[in-house]
Amino acid sequence: MADQLTFYTNPMSRGRIVRWMLEEVGAPYETVLLDYASTMKAPDYLAINPMGKVPAIKHGATIVTEGAAICAYLADAFPEAGLAPPVGSKDRGPYYRWLFFAAGPLEAVTTNKAMNVEVPDERRPMVGYGTLDATADALNELVGANEYIAGGKFSAADVFVGSHIGWGTQFGTLPKRPNFDAYLARIMGRPAAVKAREIDDKAMAA
Repeated sequence: MADQLTFYTNPMSRGRIVRWMLEEVGAPYETVLLDYASTMKAPDYLAINPMGKVPAIKHGATIVTEGAAICAYLADAFPEAGLAPPVGSKDRGPYYRWLFFAAGPLEAVTTNKAMNVEVPDERRPMVGYGTLDATADALNELVGANEYIAGGKFSAADVFVGSHIGWGTQFGTLPKRPNFDAYLARIMGRPAAVKAREIDDKAMAA
């Protein structure tokens, strides 16, 4: 019997990324919806994630938190879905590179933008992203030169990086660039992406 896969989330959270990844994987999973002010801080969930944040998954006895880590884990746990380049292939390096670029510099700079945090010029070497424009330009070049993040095939990196590009451009925390719209058009219409959005939008409306 396959290990039980449980997904802890809130539809107004980064859990939407993991929902999309789960739908791409195609394995059955149970969803536990949590509320920010109550169940997310309750002892039962703090035993899953002491940070009291979502998303998180439990796969058998294995617990994984943090969106990029969950996407990478699911890609490896369900190799039949083909969501990670083979280890040792030329695309494995870019897969790791950009997956964690989005988890680090991209998320940091867009969060600072959303909160109107300005880094003084003399402190800029201390931040991993340098500048917002430099981050946007790097992504623009990437998706302009490649059909998908890790070369010619859709992967978990597209779920994670693409979600951040989509949110950033939608909410104004990431500057628009010439190649973003075409890239988002390639990935956001995937059946798993559409289904995931429908599930979370329905949960938000409930």
